[in-house]
Amino acid sequence: MLTIKFIKENPDIVKKDLKKRNDLEKVKWVDEVIKKHNQYLDLLKKEQELRHRRNLISDEIRQLKKQGQDIKEKIKEARDLPKKVHELTTKVDNLRNEIKHYLMRIPNILDKSVPIGKSEKDNKVLRKFGQIKKFDFKLKTHEAIIEKLKLGDFENAAKVSGRGFYYLLGDLALMEFALQRFAIDNLTKKGFVLAEVPLMLRRKPYEGVTDLKDFETMMYKIDQEDLYLIATSEHALAAMYSDHIFNENDLPKKFVGVSPCFRKEIGSHGIDEKGLFRVHQFNKVEQFIFCHPKDSWKLFEELIKNSEELFKKLKLPYRVVSICTADIGSIAAKKYDLDVYMSHEKAYKEVVSCSNCTSYQAARLNIKYLKAKEKEYVHTINSTAIATSRTLRAILENYQQKDGTVKVPSVLVPYMNGKKVLGN
Repeated sequence: MLTIKFIKENPDIVKKDLKKRNDLEKVKWVDEVIKKHNQYLDLLKKEQELRHRRNLISDEIRQLKKQGQDIKEKIKEARDLPKKVHELTTKVDNLRNEIKHYLMRIPNILDKSVPIGKSEKDNKVLRKFGQIKKFDFKLKTHEAIIEKLKLGDFENAAKVSGRGFYYLLGDLALMEFALQRFAIDNLTKKGFVLAEVPLMLRRKPYEGVTDLKDFETMMYKIDQEDLYLIATSEHALAAMYSDHIFNENDLPKKFVGVSPCFRKEIGSHGIDEKGLFRVHQFNKVEQFIFCHPKDSWKLFEELIKNSEELFKKLKLPYRVVSICTADIGSIAAKKYDLDVYMSHEKAYKEVVSCSNCTSYQAARLNIKYLKAKEKEYVHTINSTAIATSRTLRAILENYQQKDGTVKVPSVLVPYMNGKKVLGN
């Protein structure tokens, strides 16, 4: 989140940024939260003065007794003070909660390089890789390929779990794990530490890493428990170091997280009736970095290049898109998507999301580093390495053959026990 100090020192910057995001309703929040914080400081000072007075009045009563003076007024004041302190404490706590409500919902400050836009149509394509293959036969959907080759089961998954779930079978299940190992091997060679993460988080740490709207539209809650299923290992990795102070020399900390991801996907996109693209459960290999603020933009570019390298090796056509001001989430200061070309649909579809969250998550989670004798917030950066289900879809569509089989990308063959074709 943005600190109240930053907002009070830069109200015009925050307002201008909210206008860039087309988040006009929150522009008035800036003055409101500043006003409430000033009231909070005033009441806090009065509360502290009353507490101090409560500590002094007992001594004054003792002194008056020794001097034989009337202590009735002082006794009355001493009896009234606890009630007055309680009333002020309640007001202070209420204001603190109101201020936190605003701070947790005012989005991050966007980087100056983020494209200005009013919708996702204004996202900017930065670069493309690979030739779009021309097929001399009628293309099948990835769902049809899976069912034809008996590599999965959508109907029985829907029967036992509902739509948005699937079974992977045989060689396609093996390719799922091949993609994970392929991504892990590439990233650990670059110095990323492999992390298996908790699949559930309590609400308090979860509020530190995600937009609060996600609790309604994205997160699955465990009934009668203060636990939520994670939507990505990014969230668990970020929360791991909450209330922590790094030594400056220990940064950056680079992790590659592997986990199932669970998402309600409530919203305009909806859920796939059949297929592997927009589903309630999928596996993902994630890159995550805690770093010094001076290094975050360099490392941000490094993460998207790591992801590009994986898709280049898979020989899947893709493009990198810079997300515009109206389409970017509240947590990120800048965001790239990597979209892979889906041959049947003849369209690029998002398979990677890469975000620099600057100090926004760190401020919510209270993660700092020690610089000389000063403590400052770290920056956090995250990027998908490979979301396996969407990548499987891209492979099935782009590598399908005229005889109904599917070639295995050459980089995956060693992870597939030498298997070169799905369907033989």
